[in-house]
Amino acid sequence: MNHLLLTASIAELKALRYTPAGLPAQDMVLEHESQVEEAGQTRQIKASIRAVAFGAVAERMRKQVVGSSWRFAGFVANPRLGKGLVLHVQEFQPVSTDSSGAHHGRT
Repeated sequence: MNHLLLTASIAELKALRYTPAGLPAQDMVLEHESQVEEAGQTRQIKASIRAVAFGAVAERMRKQVVGSSWRFAGFVANPRLGKGLVLHVQEFQPVSTDSSGAHHGRT
């Protein structure tokens, strides 16, 4: 299964573009920071991740503020031209700020 959940902030939003089929596409860069346990040690994690959203998700994404934090869900794939992986965002929602971790609505 190829499914990724990631809490990250929007570091960069490129200009909205359209695919040859006329579908809106929003390219972006996301930044993630956290701590994880690995081999009994606490590790600081910092990562920049290229991402893209299409269709209605792209239209919603283009209205968001650079620096805002979200919980992203999607899958990873190699881009047509280039190296590495790109997160294809299929859904995003606000990061909950309460202690229960409950989610309070979508954008």
